[in-house]
Amino acid sequence: MFFQLQDTDLNFPNPTLAESDGLLAIGGDLSIERLLVAYSSGIFPWYSEGEPILWYSPHERCVIFPDRINISKSMKKILKDEIFKVTMNQAFKDVVINCATTLRNGQEGTWITDEMQQAYLNLHREGFAHSIEVWLENKLVGGLYGVKINKVFCGESMFSHVNNASKVALIHLSKLAIDLIDCQLPNDHLMSLGAEMIDRKAFMKILETN
Repeated sequence: MFFQLQDTDLNFPNPTLAESDGLLAIGGDLSIERLLVAYSSGIFPWYSEGEPILWYSPHERCVIFPDRINISKSMKKILKDEIFKVTMNQAFKDVVINCATTLRNGQEGTWITDEMQQAYLNLHREGFAHSIEVWLENKLVGGLYGVKINKVFCGESMFSHVNNASKVALIHLSKLAIDLIDCQLPNDHLMSLGAEMIDRKAFMKILETN
């Protein structure tokens, strides 16, 4: 079942009550306070333009353990040759906009609505959301952004305008002081980089570790 959130109550229902697709609740807002409660509870917002806010907590989580990330031989050469320049938190807004506007195969429109963009900009200003930027000849060509809770980086989206740019961003992220990269939902690209599925209980144990 899923639940209707109350505007004046920041609490979420127990994530174990989520439906089979992970849908847990509907409604509420995207305030900094509510988003932090959500991420700290293994819950994230995911909805399209024109829909109410939908909150998910999948029973299985797609994650990457930093020490298990798959770096191919060709990627190792790209990293060694320093073809790309990588920065952090230098162009957060631009990364979010690119994630929202970059066309993706089999996907129409974007779930990163104007409201969502503003919500993560607010989190970034308060030091909770972060971005990795990948540059080629001083042009932003790839990157990712997400929310850091304890030592878990909850990835929200990534983009790539040239081959391997998003991979470089993810590999750079894996070398920071984090225990886990939360990818939320699986796809072929993530699985090829070493992502794996773990159950909610295991995910929450890592998330709650200080």
